Amino acid sequence: MTSSVEQRLTAMGLELPADWAPRGQFLPFRRDGAVVYLSGQICEWDGEVTHTGPVSDTPEGIEAAHKAAQTCALNLLYRLRDACGGDLDRVDMILRLGGFVNCASGFGQSPAVINGATELFIALFGEGGWHARTAVGVCGLPGNASVEVDAIVRLKS
Repeated sequence: MTSSVEQRLTAMGLELPADWAPRGQFLPFRRDGAVVYLSGQICEWDGEVTHTGPVSDTPEGIEAAHKAAQTCALNLLYRLRDACGGDLDRVDMILRLGGFVNCASGFGQSPAVINGATELFIALFGEGGWHARTAVGVCGLPGNASVEVDAIVRLKS
């Protein structure tokens, strides 16, 4: 049985990734009651980093990084599905996103980049997709990825 969240994802022309091995020694998520803490996910698909940094401060660079943030969100959803026992309809709300953009000093477009993840969560979860958020620039990410996003999510009781 496919969750209504995954049906909306399919209707958007998107899919969750295949399983992959983490790049470090950590858990992909940790549950504490109804709260799930998701480890940061980079813009990786089929074992390859899809967008490398630093992000250029051009409309094209920001658009590409926005897409990279969406890929990070898809990776988060894959791990979240595991935390939900395979049913993303158990998600009550996205509490917080942390967004990291590989960029040069002075880059001011981190919020526009991380909107790629935010917009996907809102499209999938409606009001429950709105969240608190940070969007910061950093000088490097794993695999020289252009974007990394982590999340804190509350499940339905």
